[in-house]
Amino acid sequence: MKKKLMAVALITVLALTSLTGCGGGAADESAEGTQSAAASGDTVKIGVLQPITGGMAAGAAIEIEGIELANSERPTVNIGGKDVTVELVKADNKSDKVEAANAATKLIEQDQVSVILGSYSSTPSLGAYDVVRNGNVAAVGISCTNPAVTEGNDNYFRVCFIDPYQGQVMANYAYNKLGARTAAVTTEQGNDYSVGLAQYFKAEFEKLGGTVYEAAYQTGDQDFNAQITSLKANNPDIFFVPGNFTEAAMFIKQAKQNGVTVPLLGGDTYEVQEFLDVAGAESEGVEFSAFFDPDAELTPLTKEFVQKYRDANEGKDPAGVTALAYDAYNLVCDAIEAAGTTDPVAIRDALAASDFTGVTGPVKFDENGNPTKAAVIKKVENGKFVFADQVTVQ
Repeated sequence: MKKKLMAVALITVLALTSLTGCGGGAADESAEGTQSAAASGDTVKIGVLQPITGGMAAGAAIEIEGIELANSERPTVNIGGKDVTVELVKADNKSDKVEAANAATKLIEQDQVSVILGSYSSTPSLGAYDVVRNGNVAAVGISCTNPAVTEGNDNYFRVCFIDPYQGQVMANYAYNKLGARTAAVTTEQGNDYSVGLAQYFKAEFEKLGGTVYEAAYQTGDQDFNAQITSLKANNPDIFFVPGNFTEAAMFIKQAKQNGVTVPLLGGDTYEVQEFLDVAGAESEGVEFSAFFDPDAELTPLTKEFVQKYRDANEGKDPAGVTALAYDAYNLVCDAIEAAGTTDPVAIRDALAASDFTGVTGPVKFDENGNPTKAAVIKKVENGKFVFADQVTVQ
């Protein structure tokens, strides 16, 4: 791996705010106090960069759930023979690119975290790109699938597959499993995830020999009748609707209400309760690519994790991003222990060299900080997300 070794920048502390964590006490407000605490090994701070508010908050909530579950099971890391408390420091990027940069800056400069987890969604993750790249603190994305998040950024890693692969998976599933030869593809303008995934699906579907019809809408739109009418006129074999769960759910609901009967497909953002709530009965039969499913035994650890989660949540199954977040936390803790220090650059180098196996599969990073992960296909059946298939594209 060609990740560069960066020098540590000593940053003057403006203010330290301790938000949540297991055993985390009030932080010293002086730079001297912070350095003393780090030297004594009392705590190691892990930043949690998430859209706690805004349009992506539902996705953030189930990622944070995975982080906090892993933290409850592993509240300390062993550094040099000493158990050190992990303190989770949350920062709200408000589902916005600019706010993501501000939140990441706060985590690095004010809170002085040693490493960052997040963000949910590619858009805020890309907003934090330059801050992470220049801040000498590594970030591990959980479900940010746009390849640009980590490209050219020695400090950004991720535990999920990326959109070129997800696009290939869904195009192959549509063409080879569903027999589709024409596809209606929508793009949510302004949403980096949607734009990228739509492009990758289109490229692969056309490569396979299919024909694509396209339409676009804006984030926040609620009326999709014009796009549906235009696309439906082409008699496509399937609809592929990648986008934020709210807009995609409304599009699908309106498509079925307008007489669309062909398969409706989407991406990993669908796997939140809000998608089912918004789409209602029209969500039935929708299929989408996902990171994880309890019935897909991705590693020997999968079944144990699923059972523990069910026991703690009245039989409920974990969402894919919850499982990814659980893995991301444990991956970071392993890297901290391997580094043997709370120093951010040493932790970054340990992450780059990781060879980790979690509940969602193995994680070994390529030169762009991306792992190779399997994808599963899930569908909505009787108002629930169920396992449909497992697809691997070479």
